[in-house]
Amino acid sequence: MQSEAVRLDPDRLGALYRQLGEANAEDVVCRAVEELAVRMTHCERLWRQEEWSQLRKSARSLIAIAEQVGMPLLSRVAKDVTQSIDGGDRVATAATLARLMRVGERSVTAVWDLQDLSI
Repeated sequence: MQSEAVRLDPDRLGALYRQLGEANAEDVVCRAVEELAVRMTHCERLWRQEEWSQLRKSARSLIAIAEQVGMPLLSRVAKDVTQSIDGGDRVATAATLARLMRVGERSVTAVWDLQDLSI
């Protein structure tokens, strides 16, 4: 079983909290995390259905959300997924999508752990 070490971008999260205030920023982060989980599940389903253009679109949507809430590794891996789809490499797409799922899970957990610390 592979494990991915993730790191949240504290500068990005700090800026978000300063811009929006604590309550609004927490709301944005919670919604973003929920949306990430939904879209990652959607990516997995699209992979199984071999819906390449929709998979690419869904992976691309993860990039902006991950960047918004300070998940640079998740954003980078989502970019890798889109590049492997663009290259028509199904093996690379399978590998990068599996990594996307691992990094996504760990990133979501890291956000929840961070929020638990602030309570």
